[in-house]
Amino acid sequence: MAMSNNITAVLNFIALMCSIPIISAGIWLASKPDNECIRWLRWPLVFIGMAFLLVALTGFVGAYWKKEGLLGLYLVCMFILIVLLLVLLVLAFVVTRQGGAYPVPGMAFREYRLRGFSAWLRDHVTSDDNWPGIRACLSDSQICPKLSRNYISAADFFAAHLSPIQAGCCKPPMICGYEYAGATTWNGAGNVAAGADCGKWSNDPSQLCYNCESCKAGLLGNLRREWRKANVILIVTVVVLIWVYLIACSAYKNAQTEELFNRYKQGWA
Repeated sequence: MAMSNNITAVLNFIALMCSIPIISAGIWLASKPDNECIRWLRWPLVFIGMAFLLVALTGFVGAYWKKEGLLGLYLVCMFILIVLLLVLLVLAFVVTRQGGAYPVPGMAFREYRLRGFSAWLRDHVTSDDNWPGIRACLSDSQICPKLSRNYISAADFFAAHLSPIQAGCCKPPMICGYEYAGATTWNGAGNVAAGADCGKWSNDPSQLCYNCESCKAGLLGNLRREWRKANVILIVTVVVLIWVYLIACSAYKNAQTEELFNRYKQGWA
């Protein structure tokens, strides 16, 4: 019984350590400017990581002080959390599988089409109900002003590896034919017939291309890139957690069997 509890305590300590990369990935995602503007996407991963931390701590305490009730609660809660994390991973993988990027001749960066992303992501992020608030948040951020400070000449700008949100929101689509005067200043009439976004561009720093479809696509491109990076960490973590959980279940079962055997021996004696 003592050996099984010790094994369970060690396993729970490993599970507790596994909560750290989950929380870290959540904080990293929440700190990104695009996630700051989409409030419902900011904290779910952090909350799940904190829940793993508390549950693993409960299991560790239960194993160390031989509290079978806490161990049973730990196993049930850990199973629920692993399922939730798997659901989140599958959802993130499915909705970020499609990408709307396309190359721009002569440019180091890519531009993005809204229809290239999953319908679920488009509906939940760029709908008419959600976009006005996101647009205002992007306008207040330093994403585009920072771009204008970093690139002065046209050559530097066209050779820059812009983020999806910079390529979509801070400049007009290149197909529109505007002339470069600054990273966020483009002159000329533009070819309005080339696309719907061409008539939406404005040199006003509060407007730019925040009302453009390309801006919505750029935001989704940023989300896709960041979540796919986070998924690598989460996949490794969830594999370790499943391994730890299965061994913990086996150790708990062995402990229960050992306890029943000891009770039987005491009763027989």
